[in-house]
Amino acid sequence: MRGLQRSVVVGLLALVCLLPASATGHAPQTPTVLFLGDSLTAGFGLDPAFAFPALVQRRIDEHGWDFRVVNAGVSGETTSGGLQRIDWVLRQPVAVLVLELGANDGLRGADLTLTEANLAEMIVRARRAHPDVKIVLAGMQVPPNLGVEYATAFRDIFPRLAEAHGAALIPFLLADVGGVPELNLADGIHPNVEGHAIVAETVWGALEPILANLVGDP
Repeated sequence: MRGLQRSVVVGLLALVCLLPASATGHAPQTPTVLFLGDSLTAGFGLDPAFAFPALVQRRIDEHGWDFRVVNAGVSGETTSGGLQRIDWVLRQPVAVLVLELGANDGLRGADLTLTEANLAEMIVRARRAHPDVKIVLAGMQVPPNLGVEYATAFRDIFPRLAEAHGAALIPFLLADVGGVPELNLADGIHPNVEGHAIVAETVWGALEPILANLVGDP
């Protein structure tokens, strides 16, 4: 049943990604800033309007730039799950892919060789579908429950991939938020409204110069 529920969610997200202009307020070929991620991107426990991708859309709109943010976050998603659905969510004019996956791999003690390979393959597929796409890789960290060596190896995946594939890097998505009780929900893992506002600023720091370059703003 859980697998069926996840399939339904993924299907619904795919449909959202392909909504026509009348539903999104943008022209059908408006370039997309696609956030492919897990519960952090989805805004677990919050109204999606307060999740950081929606806040990034507000910043884009404030600049008067014509980009459509798509939140393709699924709670519980792993890099393997992201790889299974990336071809579908790429069926739109994607200008920037913000790849926020890996945290659930790390929390589950996954084989990090597979995690890195999955992330690399998603970057390759994005560029195959959209040769000019810009990639932003959201770095993550995990607590040392599985040992310091594992946590270090996990953290090092993201800068290594960013360098190898010419992607922009957010060193740590949850900078200034992770481990701060007042910025997270009661589970201590997922940011609350205030936490997402900080995450949005962290993401915007990496994303703004990319978008400015695409539109030709000085």
